Amino acid sequence: MAASRRRGRGTRGTKAGRPAEAPHPKAAELARLDQLADLLDTRYRIPIVGWRFGLDGILSIIPGIGDAAAFGPAIYLIWQGRKLGASNGTIGRMAANAGLDFVVGSIPVLGTVFDVAFKANRRNIALLKADIERR
Repeated sequence: MAASRRRGRGTRGTKAGRPAEAPHPKAAELARLDQLADLLDTRYRIPIVGWRFGLDGILSIIPGIGDAAAFGPAIYLIWQGRKLGASNGTIGRMAANAGLDFVVGSIPVLGTVFDVAFKANRRNIALLKADIERR
């Protein structure tokens, strides 16, 4: 009896016995990219004020080198978006977000504040998810 409960009867996660929807075929890759964007833009939180920041904001403190280091994963997100079949318009918007983050982020002090506030990688993942879901 206990073994049959553990295995389920085909209705786990369904409503009224209807079959559950199959996960999107690209869901696992999107989830992995979402984790990368989280690490880059929103992984850490300042407790009192609730501001979120990630490695992009931390690396931007190092003049020149930090923004170049954070640009690599941003380009990787765009490249993976292309491999997942995102439209040219979405890829263009993602590239514009990453480019703006790199250029403005390179400005000392102001760039660090911009990196923490703009969150280009989170924006790019939202664009990519919306584009993939439309297809």
